[in-house]
Amino acid sequence: MGVSHTRYTPDVKLIEQDPLAHLLRVLNLEYHGDSTGEDVYSGESMHQPSGRVYGGQVLAQAILAMGRTVDPQRLPHSLHAYFLRAGDINLPIDFAVERLRDGGSFSARRAHAYQKGQAILSGIISFQEDQPGRELAQPMPDVAGPDDLASTSDTLGHIDHPVAAFWTRQSAFEIRHVDPSIYLGPAQQVQAHQAVWMKARGVVDADQLTHRALLTYACDQIMLEPVLRGLGASWMSPGLSVASLDHAMWWHRDVKVDDWFLYVQGSPTAQGGRGLGVSRIYQNDGTLVATTAQEGMIRLPA
Repeated sequence: MGVSHTRYTPDVKLIEQDPLAHLLRVLNLEYHGDSTGEDVYSGESMHQPSGRVYGGQVLAQAILAMGRTVDPQRLPHSLHAYFLRAGDINLPIDFAVERLRDGGSFSARRAHAYQKGQAILSGIISFQEDQPGRELAQPMPDVAGPDDLASTSDTLGHIDHPVAAFWTRQSAFEIRHVDPSIYLGPAQQVQAHQAVWMKARGVVDADQLTHRALLTYACDQIMLEPVLRGLGASWMSPGLSVASLDHAMWWHRDVKVDDWFLYVQGSPTAQGGRGLGVSRIYQNDGTLVATTAQEGMIRLPA
């Protein structure tokens, strides 16, 4: 699969002026019409120090591509996706969307993301129109609020390194850990759980589909951190190799990513070079808006 593209080279200085605008530009996919029964979209990639496509980006783009083929009154409630290959930020990504079913209340879509004709992601989403029903939700835990916690800039702002620059100046989301972060070293207490506040660095004037896609984008950044904590490791552990394998998400209620939301995270297991992260996501007012799970490859020296 392939379509013609106008290439865009990110200007890191402009990204640092408004990283959220850069992200929203990347999520603004170009429609190329119907091809062999599939709706085809294409998009560019965000700047990444590694040169590899960030998994949360391609997930968010796939959500938007699938969502644009569904009645706007139907929003995504369930996602299951697999990361198949590493992506190159210098190459465009094509999204082929298959319209699987449109029922009385639910719609199902499948999408494959391609680079140079090879699939880098495959996923399926179920959409549902807003319907009444009885409510049940696990309450948000009582933790310190974001105003009382250190920011990523507080922790990494003094470090002259491309990855530190990305997290402090080029990331579209602010991140604040309730417990001390594990950016620079392992936690003093080994435990396979954590709580993290996040918020977009600016106002997101967009529809609910976009807010849900952005939530998925944001959560992929830290989904495997409770696994690292439980293993007594950090992002700086020598010999660490990490890669997302799959991602599942359930949206329960509307979300606003430009207000603080809380990830309550845990890891029930790690084995065979893989670890599982599971999270509940709450809006600042305590509303449970989503649940997500991800398995990743996590390799550490014996």
